[in-house]
Amino acid sequence: MKRALVKFRNSAFRNYIRKHQKYAPIIFFIGGFIFDSLTLGRIDRLYDLTVLCLHMTSLTITLYLYNLADDGKWKNTFIERYEDYFPLAIQFFFGGLSSAFVIYFSRSVSLSKTISFFIILVVLLFANEILKKRISNKYLQFSVYFFISFTFFTFIIPVFIKLMNTNVFIFSGLVSLITTLTVIIVIYIKSPSTRKEIHLGKLIGILFLIYSTINLFYFFKLIPPVPLALETGIVAHNIKVENNQYLITYEADKRNFFWRKHKLKFKYNPGENVYVFTSIFAPTDIKKSIFHRWEWFNDTTDTWDIVEDIGYDINGGRNGGYRGYTFKNNVKQGLWKIEVITEEEELVIGVIDFEIVMDDGFQAVKVVEKGF
Repeated sequence: MKRALVKFRNSAFRNYIRKHQKYAPIIFFIGGFIFDSLTLGRIDRLYDLTVLCLHMTSLTITLYLYNLADDGKWKNTFIERYEDYFPLAIQFFFGGLSSAFVIYFSRSVSLSKTISFFIILVVLLFANEILKKRISNKYLQFSVYFFISFTFFTFIIPVFIKLMNTNVFIFSGLVSLITTLTVIIVIYIKSPSTRKEIHLGKLIGILFLIYSTINLFYFFKLIPPVPLALETGIVAHNIKVENNQYLITYEADKRNFFWRKHKLKFKYNPGENVYVFTSIFAPTDIKKSIFHRWEWFNDTTDTWDIVEDIGYDINGGRNGGYRGYTFKNNVKQGLWKIEVITEEEELVIGVIDFEIVMDDGFQAVKVVEKGF
């Protein structure tokens, strides 16, 4: 045993980590991001669920081991040899989980109102590199852990129970809060150094502040209704269905934005239909009623007027997203937006913006027909 321990302490990998200690955390962070980017696809795949659950479980265990290491808890055990890697492992799992959530959120072609929460995730993703110098700050450590745990459970629980609504979101948040408090209290009881470094009441107050803030984001519809995602949103001149394929005729934007296929200015002839096509990702077996809320910007009142809600049901599981479309005619000239919302809570999955201009007689620049 002693020979193995000496061999490990003198290993090339351990010496390399110590020599490049300054850059090791960012290397592990990038490693976690690349790993998730290359391997994760659908939140309801067994592989994705397994990876995320392993990440979260490993993060929790590593957090426990790391916080007790300062008390010499693992002295003269096989765990002692790995103590140098605990901060790096925490960095890896923080990076892996936050990057996974960014990947899933970025599937939506329109973040609109939910962009603020997405920005928080992106900031957390890149701020993770800063944690290499502050990972020992237990307030920061447990706060980031709780935020990631909250996001994790709001993704995972709807997939497992095949249901998604406000009650499920509240339940997911409570599961995360109870789990985080349990981890903290166990560490607090078992670690004298932790009891010296933190005031338990202050830490619990920080967690409840984060919990309240996330819930406020949700009820103000600033968090997308995960795990639903708007994968495609197109304003079209014509839509027809042939052999279970939606053939969309639309004017493409020559600038080829990856998040928007259609041109923002829709050339309209009075009397023709304006179509909006969407494909929405939903995990297998999740069923949901979806509405296209057609809104027109009223220049007189400087507000968005709701013109009509047109709904349809979706059933999850299709790789390309559940497809559907709505249309209107005799529409007014000006700015329009289609909010893709859930029926019960009116949570915004995505927003499709466009402007209707009367046809000036010139042909559309680039009209294409594409199958979905």
